[in-house]
Amino acid sequence: MKRIAILGSTGSIGTQTLDIVRMHKDMFVAEVLVAGSNVDMLEKQAREFKPNVVVIAEESRLADLKNRLSDTEVKVYGGTKAIEEVVTMESVDIVVAAMVGFAGLKPTLAAIKAHKEIALANKETLVVAGEIVMGEAQKNRVAVLPVDSEHSAIFQCLNGERHLTAKKIILTASGGPFRGWSRAQLEGVTPAQALKHPNWSMGAKVTIDSASLMNKGLESIEARWLFGVEPEKIEIVVHPQSIIHSMVEFEDGSVKAQLGTPDMRLPIQYALTFPYRYSSPVETLDFRKYSTLTFEYPDRVLFRNLQIAFDSMKNGGNTPCVMNGANEIVVKAFLVGAISFLDMPGVIEDVIARVPYVENPTVEDYFETDAQARRVAKEVLKIE
Repeated sequence: MKRIAILGSTGSIGTQTLDIVRMHKDMFVAEVLVAGSNVDMLEKQAREFKPNVVVIAEESRLADLKNRLSDTEVKVYGGTKAIEEVVTMESVDIVVAAMVGFAGLKPTLAAIKAHKEIALANKETLVVAGEIVMGEAQKNRVAVLPVDSEHSAIFQCLNGERHLTAKKIILTASGGPFRGWSRAQLEGVTPAQALKHPNWSMGAKVTIDSASLMNKGLESIEARWLFGVEPEKIEIVVHPQSIIHSMVEFEDGSVKAQLGTPDMRLPIQYALTFPYRYSSPVETLDFRKYSTLTFEYPDRVLFRNLQIAFDSMKNGGNTPCVMNGANEIVVKAFLVGAISFLDMPGVIEDVIARVPYVENPTVEDYFETDAQARRVAKEVLKIE
């Protein structure tokens, strides 16, 4: 039995992880469930899966959650410090890091230092502090297993290969809901339109990032650290069908690809069961439904966030951290109508220009940089 701590249990990745636990009750136990503020769903999950511990990040909801679960034996805690503590519990074997945004960094580092295996779904952790996180993982001999479908695909393609023979990592992108749109069409885009992803079911923040192609930029930085490759070895290809999840080109010209239906439960389960494969709830790929697979290169001028991410990756230091903090603020602003879709990249670039560059940041530097980037972004947007 593998005992799992799920950080972000009420989100898209968290609920799909629990689908896997539900299907394989003989293999997995939900030992710890952590949510941000969704008390209703966390209570339901606690009653169904009977974890040892639940944590609600928003401390103002703690008393309510404790009252709701007072008739159970579930231990209930609240606050970000509690999250960092529960991932180090002896009863935890693997941590599914699925909290959204920068908030996932500290708990992930705490889990690594406690020698817990990591199933990583929080890309911002590596975007912000990839060198430090992977350095700690290597020092503590901890496996960091990718949950993102693209990184899982690359991981599977590289399995059994000598990494040095990988010439190029090719991340596929669906293109989002606005693939092929003109600048004139994008000027009036609404949050509701941006949230309608053509292939994947994801949380709001990730879905907006996918629409702006920032998500693919973040994934490129994540891939840079996960697989130890230089930025020039990472390529983005738009593949609207989302059947090929990513590819690796090798020195001899061979290209390996991983295919499957667009269902996040497949890479989640593989991260939990690696190196083994078991039956899953995922629909089998029917090639008759996908007789044509197409590819194109992304428009980095119209969807400028992708180029900003690559430039930040090449610039290094604390630049990706600045970009990530600014992006989280502009996405929130876009969702409430405080900024247009096309204006988001300009704000991010403005923030990068204003926040001082740190060439070799420490963890403390990253937290200061993140706070400063968010503060500057709000100043640029003139919001509280």
